[in-house]
Amino acid sequence: MSQYPVDHAGLEILPFGKCLELLAAVPVGRISFFADGEIVTLPVNHVLDGQDPVFRTARGSKLSTAQSQNLVAFEADQYDEKTRSGWSVLVTGRAQPVYEEDEISRLSRLGLRPWVAAGDRSFWIRIRPTSISGRKTPSAADGTRAAG
Repeated sequence: MSQYPVDHAGLEILPFGKCLELLAAVPVGRISFFADGEIVTLPVNHVLDGQDPVFRTARGSKLSTAQSQNLVAFEADQYDEKTRSGWSVLVTGRAQPVYEEDEISRLSRLGLRPWVAAGDRSFWIRIRPTSISGRKTPSAADGTRAAG
């Protein structure tokens, strides 16, 4: 029996709080945005600041997108091939650069760990969600151990 309501494909629809819990449990997600006439999807290390995913970046397309406060999608997931179980959380919203020194200092204490050491990632980007939704396979008992 499913712990949560089920969608038309048989996936459990995760409540808002569970989506935030799962987003906070994984260090890498993917940000998607429109740049130079194409949809671009790039991996980023992130942490949650309340309900906002935040990450660091260098100059380039992610920073340009944030400076324009463009619509973005952010997705994180976990999947266990052996048990064929997993979950996915999707955040849509506006990307915004963080320029205030006090806020940058506070964000720097959240424990973000970059997965790529190369390059100068001196700019913080915040995603202000307009929606957060998630799904999981019914066999992933609580979603947090899906890839365990």
